[in-house]
Amino acid sequence: MRGVILAGGTGSRLYPLTRITNKHLLPIGDRPMISYGIEALVKAGVTEIMVVTGGTHAGEFLRLLSNGHEFGVERLLYAYQERAGGIAEALGLAAQFVGDDTAVVMLADNIFGRSFVDSVNRFGDHGNGARLLLAEVKDPAHLRHLGVPELDSSGRIVRIVEKPEDPPSNYCVTGVYLYDPGVFEVIATLRPSGRGELEITDVNNHYVAEGLIDYDVLEGFWGDAGESIDAYYAVNDHVRRYGANLD
Repeated sequence: MRGVILAGGTGSRLYPLTRITNKHLLPIGDRPMISYGIEALVKAGVTEIMVVTGGTHAGEFLRLLSNGHEFGVERLLYAYQERAGGIAEALGLAAQFVGDDTAVVMLADNIFGRSFVDSVNRFGDHGNGARLLLAEVKDPAHLRHLGVPELDSSGRIVRIVEKPEDPPSNYCVTGVYLYDPGVFEVIATLRPSGRGELEITDVNNHYVAEGLIDYDVLEGFWGDAGESIDAYYAVNDHVRRYGANLD
């Protein structure tokens, strides 16, 4: 399995902290944010990784991560996203790197309290379709800013709604996605959304429509440090107190 860490975007929701750097290089606890994503993948047994980034600070990732050996990575590659074209477009840049292998894709601003190695292992057992990591969110106001799955009576996902006014469940889709190599064929069929981006929710809904999606509900902490200034500091506080990516 190959790992793809998406570390692009403009970081506008964390401005002015991101005025002089990429948000994924901001500190969480005592180290840069992106190092937690690298650590999470390595702990899940994924040691061939591509980092996709963009903007004017892309070179700083090379300075920080180098060849990745210091972080337990066997092979570390980089790709450059020329514009903010969406998560799915950024993932598409990793097509040659992933090849015919399966992929675990991670948004670098997502921080997890516990390792998601069990989800990686479950997907690795068959490697077909897609698998998502969901987190329970009890605040409906928060859910209105997230991707929310609608579940049927048997607990299967029937659709994923982006930023729903009336959330169809108490779960959100976190920033870890596991895909078979067919995901790149799906991305090739996408059309830009109203905001001019290729949306990862459209990719996931394709797998929903094909009946090829499964999920795990996370135990423990999950936070999106790039969601807002308040969320960034809340994630910082949690990591300083309790740590992250614990076994």
